Amino acid sequence: MFLFTVTKPGLRQTGALALCAACLCGTVAAAVRFAGQSLPASAAVQTVIETTQDIADYFTGRGFDTDLSSAAVDKVKIPRKWDDSFAAFDGIVQESGLSLADCKGKTVEKWTLLCPELSTETNDTYCVLLVYKARPVGAYLLQKPGGEVSGLVTTAETMADAAREEAVQETAAAPEAADFPTD
Repeated sequence: MFLFTVTKPGLRQTGALALCAACLCGTVAAAVRFAGQSLPASAAVQTVIETTQDIADYFTGRGFDTDLSSAAVDKVKIPRKWDDSFAAFDGIVQESGLSLADCKGKTVEKWTLLCPELSTETNDTYCVLLVYKARPVGAYLLQKPGGEVSGLVTTAETMADAAREEAVQETAAAPEAADFPTD
């Protein structure tokens, strides 16, 4: 800690100016030193949803391809008081790192986009993003016509497991190079 005592006003102002200049130089030096380095993975990223493309990018970043031509928006109201089923629904939403707790009693936009890779001949799967004031507050997957709701993380893990299993089966079915006679 520094103690700086000057009795003349001109010297006091000059000293304060020098101290501010030293702090500014330190800040600039730190900014130059750390420029271009990425943030740690735990740093929170604020997502702003302004267009349909932003919604598609949100789901693409989580491993789900969507069909932009199927985009639809509705307004839904988050209940002020939650029963057990809505609390369970919020648990599914929390898999995406979001929560509806701050939106109780508020009206949000519900954006739905078809997810072709998860759709079948009998069921269509939709990626759903709930948006309040251009910020995502909830995300989940919805199957129609059944109405089954699933979390993004659970489904992404299931997809990754299925891809690994398929790769293992393809590897096991491929003939080994050692099985062929060599000259």
